[in-house]
Order: sequence, then structure tokens, then C-alpha cells
Amino acid sequence: MAEPFRVLVLNNVSPTGLKRLGERFVCAKEVERPHAILLRSADLHGVEIPDSVLAIGRAGSGTNNIPVAKLSQRGVPVFNAPGANANAVKELVLAGMLMAARNLPAAMKFVAALDPADAEMEKKVEAGKKAFAGFELAGHTLGVVGLGKIGCLVADAAIRLGMQVIGYDPEITVEAAWSLPAQVKKANSLAEVLKISHFVTLHVPLIEATKKMINADGLAQMKHGAILLNFSREGVVDEAAVLAALEAKKLAYYVCDFPSARVNAHPQVIALPHLGASTREAEENCAIIVADQVRDYLIDGNIVNAVNFPTVVMPREAAYRVAIANANVPNMVGQITAAMASAGLNIHNMMNKSKRDVAYTLVDVDSPVPPAVIDAIRKIDGVLAVRYLPQEV
Repeated sequence: MAEPFRVLVLNNVSPTGLKRLGERFVCAKEVERPHAILLRSADLHGVEIPDSVLAIGRAGSGTNNIPVAKLSQRGVPVFNAPGANANAVKELVLAGMLMAARNLPAAMKFVAALDPADAEMEKKVEAGKKAFAGFELAGHTLGVVGLGKIGCLVADAAIRLGMQVIGYDPEITVEAAWSLPAQVKKANSLAEVLKISHFVTLHVPLIEATKKMINADGLAQMKHGAILLNFSREGVVDEAAVLAALEAKKLAYYVCDFPSARVNAHPQVIALPHLGASTREAEENCAIIVADQVRDYLIDGNIVNAVNFPTVVMPREAAYRVAIANANVPNMVGQITAAMASAGLNIHNMMNKSKRDVAYTLVDVDSPVPPAVIDAIRKIDGVLAVRYLPQEV
């Protein structure tokens, strides 16, 4: 019986997910030389990650709290759970649109300030409600920027509410395109979305290309009194430009999931405390997905939903498997197979794929792999990590 895999669990990862790891795994909040780390929002930047760590699983979609580039150089995949919290975020976006359209935050503050012992309270309610008159969502146009799982669900829900929807995503995947409702008008540019939408909702990752993608120039193109929703990442909007647009009444509301010292006190900002994935169902879904991925990687070497590695899934056809992470450079596969052939090993099956600068190879062989062969592969220039994964009997 092989030694158990030790998993360091940071944050409150759902026990439902941790149970999926099974008997070969030991999970704890304090672990010496862990094989894997499971986390939610814990910040690993500036933290010394033990060299024993073979994988990191983020029970959520964003990985900004993880030093992905450094881990890639070590041959460590970083897994996430894209789409697991999509329904939770979709519902919060709808709530944000309704709060803004019906002026609910201001109306609730008005009611909270009333004295229930005041005999005139009912009259004051009737006199004051006129200040909070809003509008219905049906018939208005929603612009969706980013058509991944969340964006597609938001678009579908908005259509069911009677809204017109226009979407923009230059990086849309084939899977997302199939999921997108046919009624969604495809925009050719961000500017096109901003010009015709009454609501604009953002669902893009925070990368160099999306930093401050909503800026003063873009806001100037929006309809007067439009509503901007950001349930993506704080950095995809220029907060100073948003505040200026609010002061100029160009924007009626800015709805976001990221309170900050700059925007939080503004009366036309609806800021929520990062509630996008904060539902019981979303937390369980994220934990289940990422636990399954980490388990499959540690036991069988398969990779699904790693932000820094290609997807490589190969069914076991032999009991002896070698998994190799390496730099994406020429002749790596040739050198790996040569090292095996020189030891008289017969390759039963093999799969190699790459993603940007990293490549990953799974090799199934028909007989046990001597330690000397693993060591020879490890010494190949450009190899980042090697794991020998004989199948448990």
C-alpha cells in the first residue's frame, strides 16, 4: 500500500468536496511536506510553497491569489473550477440589475430611517416613495462582455426576462458558442456594446489585456443613465473614471462585488462583499470539481482544468505510467522515448500536448520502470518534473 497523499487545506473548503478524495488522502489545515494544497481565497504570493507540492487546487475560478508562473516553472499544475459558481454569479447579477433599476438600496435606507412609533409614518412612506420610482428590465438592452459559462447564463436569464441582449467576446470558445442563446446579437467590438446597452455586465478574467478595459473613453460612449455591473474583477474598470461618470450622471449606478475605499461611500455605487460564489451550492460544486481533478492528477496523472497546463486525459491501458512536465521545446518527446527504449521498455500508449510554454506527456509502458530511467528523464534539459505512477493492485 503506497503512502497516503498529504493535502494542506487552506480556508473552509467544503467537506463534501474533501470526501471525494477518498482513503488514499489525508487532509488537514497543518501538514508537513504536503503533496497538494486546496484553497479558496488564501494568498500564496510571497509564501514559500514546499518543494513537495505536486498540485494546487483552487476551489473557485480565479487564480490571482496563486503564483501560477512560478509554479509552472516547477512543473506544478494549478487547477480551478471554472463554471462551478456560474449559477450563483448569474443570480447575483440579476439581483444587481434589479436593485439598480428599482433604486432598492436607497429605498431600503429611506424605510430604515423611519420611526415606527411615528403616527405619520404611513403618510411619509406614501410621500417619499416617489423619489425611488424605477423602471422594468423588459425591453431594455443588456450588454454582456465575456461569454464564458457565466456570461452565457446571464444572457439566457436576461432574454427570459424580456431583455434584448448583445454579447462581445473575442476569445469565445466553441463550447461557449454552443451554449449561447441564438437570440443574442454578436457585437464586433466592446465599443459597439457600450454604445447601445442600457446595462453592461462584465465577465472577463483580469489579465493584462483586460486591465481598466472600462475607462473614461468607453464610459463616454455609453447611454446617459446607463448601469455598469462588475462581477468579474475590480481591476477591469478604471474606478476614477467610473466615479467621474457617476458624478456627471452619465452612469446611473455602478454595481460591483468589490468594495473599495474609493467607491464604497458613493450613493450611486452598490457594492457587495464579494458574494459571487458565496452560496452553499457553489462552494460545494467548486470543492467537488477541484478535488476530483487533484485526485485524478495525483493518482493517474490526468489533467483537466489546469490554468497553466494542457488538458491531457489518457485511460489506463497498462499498469506502469510515467508523467512528465517539460518546457515546450523541440525533441522532448524523442529524448523521453529514447530513454525508455534504451532500457528495453515497450511503450503501450502515449499522449503529449502543450499549452503556451509548458508541455505534458503521459506514457504507459508494459513493464515496471527502473528508477534509473526516471532519473535519466529527469536530467533531460527542459524537463520540469517527472512522476512514476504504477497502478495500485
